[in-house]
Amino acid sequence: MSKLKGLLGKLNKIDMFSPYFFLPFILVLYFFTSFFDFHRFDQFNLRASIWPAVILALVCYYIGVYIIDKLQWTIPTFGLSFLGKYVIHFIVLLTLLGLISYLMMIFGSGLGISDESNRRNLSPKLNFFSQLLWFGVLLLLSYKMILEKKMTWKKAFVYGSIFAIVMFLFLLVAYRTPLIIMLFTGIIILHYVVKRVKLTWFLSALLVIAVAFSMFGFIRVLTEDLTKESNSRDQPDVELTVEEKNKLLTAEQMVNLTPKWIRAINQESVTGHIVLSTIIEYTQEEDYLKGEIHRGIFNTVLPGEQISPRMKVSEVVNSISVEKGKWITRPPRTTTPTFIGQLFLDGGYLLVAIGFLLYGVLISLIYNKVKQEGIRSFHSVAYAFTITLFTVSMHTGLLDLIFILMLGFVIIASSIIKTDKRKLSY
Repeated sequence: MSKLKGLLGKLNKIDMFSPYFFLPFILVLYFFTSFFDFHRFDQFNLRASIWPAVILALVCYYIGVYIIDKLQWTIPTFGLSFLGKYVIHFIVLLTLLGLISYLMMIFGSGLGISDESNRRNLSPKLNFFSQLLWFGVLLLLSYKMILEKKMTWKKAFVYGSIFAIVMFLFLLVAYRTPLIIMLFTGIIILHYVVKRVKLTWFLSALLVIAVAFSMFGFIRVLTEDLTKESNSRDQPDVELTVEEKNKLLTAEQMVNLTPKWIRAINQESVTGHIVLSTIIEYTQEEDYLKGEIHRGIFNTVLPGEQISPRMKVSEVVNSISVEKGKWITRPPRTTTPTFIGQLFLDGGYLLVAIGFLLYGVLISLIYNKVKQEGIRSFHSVAYAFTITLFTVSMHTGLLDLIFILMLGFVIIASSIIKTDKRKLSY
């Protein structure tokens, strides 16, 4: 017992949110939980292993982090330091723009949480700009918390309540990503300003959060209006051999032995594994898309009808799964490809290596700024937001232009905003 306590004591001293631990830990945990697939891998007849790509991603990420850590490089100022005093004013303007867009979207399109089809039919432009509401509030509140000379639990509760109100507003439109980003960014800020988060507490909180968001997605599917064509759960009408039909039927029977609510607990990671495996299988048969996915991020703002990157991913994975008698993603819905899948689909192992190397470099550059300039600065906010966004993209992919713009903003803001010199201590 004493040895176990000693081990837990050492583990609890780990900086949970350092570049060396947080993102790799979540990535490994994400794919580890997908092992409990409840026969869904058989249902989709997976043929390609994801592990070479996953291992390559982790190795390249650590290389990027280690090199920048040893060189002690930080984000340069880009010659824009004179704009540092205007950063907070600009964030306030973005927040107001987001609030106006959010109100127009809600009153014009209704609540996404009321039905899945409502969520998909929200105004794309208003939805784009409404994201600035939670983004601005997140940065302003986090920065205000950082500047508190003495952060008490009472003050933390007040800030947490404001966070909760904004999160509730986006709960009404049934998008989970902003909620997760706000939640984990807030936890990271608390970790550095109020009290360090211990590993045991973090794992317990992570379990509760994961189950809560999984059940949210499960309930969202259960409450779909099945009379609407967009919510149809019919499978593709394809010719299968008797052997293929029997194999599919057997797999579906095995899947159904596990209650739906249990399968829902890790459904996101299992689906991510299935999607990544199918993407690898697709590239083996059809070659890579050579930049089409990443060009699509920017093409969505062009005039006329454009195919979003996630819709293209749906076309790719369904083109493989339809031959097996199953939809991975019901048409006309979009697919989250995982960040590894996003990179692999466009450029294979080479692009996976480059992408994760850059992830490691960017995170380490900002973290070095925090260590050099102190936690009582905007750098901590930028770091918390960046590593959270990167970690969430392990599942969703980084395919939303608004998130890329947010990332660019916090990186530039962190490089030019004035800092104080109180050092980060461990």
